[in-house]
Amino acid sequence: MASMKPDLDLPDLLTCTLQGTWRIAGTRVSLDSVIHSFWEGATPEEICQDFPSLSLAQVYGAIAYYLKQRDKVDAYLQAGRDGAEKLEQELNGRHREFLSRLRQQLLSSRQSSTPS
Repeated sequence: MASMKPDLDLPDLLTCTLQGTWRIAGTRVSLDSVIHSFWEGATPEEICQDFPSLSLAQVYGAIAYYLKQRDKVDAYLQAGRDGAEKLEQELNGRHREFLSRLRQQLLSSRQSSTPS
């Protein structure tokens, strides 16, 4: 994730881990998780059901922060996607041979377990 420290209007709402992940304070739930649920159309109440460690006030606060600081949060989320993509490419390159053998074994296993 990006190591951008959020400039918060609600200083107690978010914390930034050493790895740069923004989390809802007092929980292990990332801001990313709340925002992705919001993007998928979940209501704050549904997000609370999906993440029982969050209060309704925390969910509303996270969404309000996102709506108020959309450019900053979108940049943070994009940096996270870019980092994940870079890591995936790096791992695929480093372990190409192993992944190829693994895919072949899985394919062979599926084909042999399929009834004729």
